[in-house]
Amino acid sequence: MATLSLPRLQFWLLGNRRSRRWLGAVGGAAIAFTTAIAAPASAAQNPVIQVGIVQRFGESLQDRITLEALPGEQLTLSFATQGQPQTVTTNRVVLGLAPEPLPEATLGERVVLSNHRSFETAEYSAEQWRQRGIEPEIAQPGSWEVWANRETYNSPLVRRLLVQNLQAQGFTEVFLDSEVLGQVPKAYFEANGYRYQRDTLDIRASGGRVRVIQTGETPVTRVYGGTLRVQPNTYGTYTLVNSVPIETYLRGVVPHEIGPSAPVPAIQAQTVLARTYALRNLRRFAIDDYQLCADTQCQVYRGLTGTAPVADQAIQATQGQVLTYENELVDALYSSTTGGVTAAFSDVWDGPDRPYLRPVVDSVYGLWNINQYPLNSEESIRRFMAIDKGFNEDTWRLFRWRNESTLAEITQDLKGYLGRRQHPMAGLSQVKSVRVTERANSGRVQAIDIETDLGVVQLKKDEIVRVLTAPRSLLFYVEPMYQTPAAVGTAPVPEGSPPAASSQLAGYAFVGGGWGHGVGMSQTGSYRLGSLGWSYPRILQFYYPGTTLQPIGENLTFWRDPMQK
Repeated sequence: MATLSLPRLQFWLLGNRRSRRWLGAVGGAAIAFTTAIAAPASAAQNPVIQVGIVQRFGESLQDRITLEALPGEQLTLSFATQGQPQTVTTNRVVLGLAPEPLPEATLGERVVLSNHRSFETAEYSAEQWRQRGIEPEIAQPGSWEVWANRETYNSPLVRRLLVQNLQAQGFTEVFLDSEVLGQVPKAYFEANGYRYQRDTLDIRASGGRVRVIQTGETPVTRVYGGTLRVQPNTYGTYTLVNSVPIETYLRGVVPHEIGPSAPVPAIQAQTVLARTYALRNLRRFAIDDYQLCADTQCQVYRGLTGTAPVADQAIQATQGQVLTYENELVDALYSSTTGGVTAAFSDVWDGPDRPYLRPVVDSVYGLWNINQYPLNSEESIRRFMAIDKGFNEDTWRLFRWRNESTLAEITQDLKGYLGRRQHPMAGLSQVKSVRVTERANSGRVQAIDIETDLGVVQLKKDEIVRVLTAPRSLLFYVEPMYQTPAAVGTAPVPEGSPPAASSQLAGYAFVGGGWGHGVGMSQTGSYRLGSLGWSYPRILQFYYPGTTLQPIGENLTFWRDPMQK
């Protein structure tokens, strides 16, 4: 769908096979724990969203999840037996997996059209494939991938012809991901001494809260509000989905994204952004029949574990408020630290720019005029990076950084990346040089050429930080490091000084600033602004110029495809 407004969201939910349960949760037990921080919001202002809290349960047959009721409460399990609904009441249920042999070997495969670090670029790539006449799907088996639609390309012959045709047209990174399956993981659950083998299971607690215990190398125990559902996903495993009202969801996001020690206005600004971000991004996991994830590919979400009174108060103070631009929810992107200047959307991802996401110098002192002196040259970025005082972030450790990589380490990084993509140059054995070839006005590196023994590999935008270990953001420049044959260590050559005749290139120092994509609000910068007494509307206006605060309502568009505007 190209547009998603509140009425269309409700219609979309009603049309979904699970929507009646989702919407019903707003008026039932889910409201009980929302009232701990505020009076119940209306269903329109407090929609229920679906978060995949365990996305690929079953990647190991040793995976186990235990669900428990809190003291004095019970769990109700709902599932189907021979097509008939059945319920079981218990205090504890264990989810496990058993291998199920298939009657005959099955070919599992998909055409991978492109592979990406982020959903944003994957979505843009999907639209490009659609315009070429190939219907795509966006998936996340590990990294983000764009697939040829499996229903359209539904036979081995058709898939192979597609790959051959696209590779002949120059799309050399398109490949067929194939696997012959002799068995699949089958989920089961144990309750009250009985074992049930079911693909789907709904779990509801009498008090609206469920304790979830994941076993493994690092056991994790958290409490979640709302309801839970175990369901199959696209990758032959299962997802544990938490259906939760947005205002309750925020209790598990805000303290973990901004930190409870932040100034109150910064926490309030983060709350508005987290609410806006979630509601705008409900389409991310359509292929797997849920909406958001619980990690940094969406927003960090830890349920009702680790809630903080100051965050709860911020949620109440901003209840139902979202950030908009021309009555559409903004792309409410934010990052940890920008290095002193935020980035435009297209500086990091492919796709059209958003008018409200443009470079902003993160300082209240007018240190640099980005319009008069853009940071798109090596000279300007070095001058800018030499300024280390007067920025909102200048006391933070990752405001400025320097990391080194040897040529061998860069080679290893690049070989692993190209190998995973089945790239034609994955067999390279040596990286010879690294060079920044394009830089945006915000200073972000747009392209970097890596010369290898097989030719030049060009990395663009956020793929750079996906591939290379050293840079923490795209705001960096590189300095070559040389060593003489007898030297033990390496050292950068002073600017303007040629290396000694006997020196050999050993690697590169990446000198940069910030941590993360740098688009939108700097969380560390908001600390400074909040401590200066700025209100949360003023903080939001600083990082997202031209935007408006509004309550969730039927007049708002949640998301409109920017490619179709």
